[in-house]
Amino acid sequence: MLRMALFIVPVLLVGCASGPQGVECPGKVASIYCQESAVTHGRVFDLVSSFSVANDKVKVESGPLHSTDRTRYIPAAVTKEGYLAQRISDKQFRLIDPQQDRMITYTCGK
Repeated sequence: MLRMALFIVPVLLVGCASGPQGVECPGKVASIYCQESAVTHGRVFDLVSSFSVANDKVKVESGPLHSTDRTRYIPAAVTKEGYLAQRISDKQFRLIDPQQDRMITYTCGK
């Protein structure tokens, strides 16, 4: 019994200590009026009630996402940087920058 405890405790500690790894996702850059202009990529960290996107230059955290009715409205939040962060689905995330008339939609997985 003691041997099993000595094995299980370190395994549990390692499993609990590791944070979310994130998923590398392609992103489409477009104007707010949906005119695509470029392609980018970012590492999306999906935490269910929030998410963050990181690339070589910057990391943007959504903060807590809210929706009055998740069946009718996309959960969203305003980031510290002033972007509108939206969780479109389990695999799609969007950052909107109204100041620069730009949005990036990240699609993770297939």
